[in-house]
This record gives sequence, structure tokens and C-alpha cells, in this order.
Amino acid sequence: MFDTDIEVSETKLPGIGLRHDFETEEGRRVGVVSRKSGRRDLLVFAKEDPDACSVVLRLNGQEADALAEFLGSRRIVERLASLSDQVASLVTSKVVVPHGSRYDGLTLGNTKARTRTGASIVALIHDGQAIASPGPEQRLTGGDALVAVGTAEGIDSLREIIAE
Repeated sequence: MFDTDIEVSETKLPGIGLRHDFETEEGRRVGVVSRKSGRRDLLVFAKEDPDACSVVLRLNGQEADALAEFLGSRRIVERLASLSDQVASLVTSKVVVPHGSRYDGLTLGNTKARTRTGASIVALIHDGQAIASPGPEQRLTGGDALVAVGTAEGIDSLREIIAE
């Protein structure tokens, strides 16, 4: 649930909801009670007694969303920038299965696209309908469009294979 090195504990609160908490670098426990009603309680535990709350801030759904945006938006932007750097060499492209192609009527698995090109087929557009994450058993028909993700070279190789 959480993509961090911080150990987050989860406690079920019967009839109330869930509590998630963690210890800060300064040794303070901070928690959030997510109530079934949608309300959130932000908890700051007493430094001298980690079982006692020194601050309880009750937030409605909109207030919790606003706080989450304040706290998370910069981190999300940083993580997206990092992810963008990691995938900068990847492209997404549509590859149309020509009528009369060797694969017209065969399955996606018959192409061995990923093994041969490194490109992944993430969707198939058949008769105007998108099929997300098609399996190897998915039959191809002339005119279908494969939505592929890979390197430019991998996509070019996929085009050549499908055009056979």
C-alpha cells in the first residue's frame, strides 16, 4: 500500500475503521484513523507516552483530501519525474494487422512479439472495441490495431513481423 522505507502499522478498529501510524525521524508517532463515515482523524502521539495522543485533528473528506494534496503533490511530482526519466526511451504506438498478414486469423501468442521484439502488446482494438491486456489466446483479424509499448526499435520490429 505504501511505497516507502518507513514502517507503517495498520490497526483494525472494530466498528470504527482503520488506524495507520508510523514513527517520524524525531521519534514521534503520527497516525490517521480512517473512519467508516469517511471522516479522518490525524493523530500526533505524545512524545513522553506513545499511547496517548497530544493532538487529534478531525477532518471531513474534503479537508482530508486538501491536506493529502498539500502533503503529497510535491512528492507525486518528484516520483513522476523519476519515472519519466526511467521510461524516456519507451514509446507507445499502434501497429495495424494488415488484411492478408501471416497473423490474420492466428493468435497473439503466435507472433511471439515480446520474445522477438521486447515490445509489449498492452491493448488490442478490434471492431472499434478496446481489449486491455490481451492474452496470448486472443485471435488477430486483419484491420485490428495492436497498442504496443517498447523501444522505437522494438516497435519497428513488431511492425515488420506483423506485416509478414
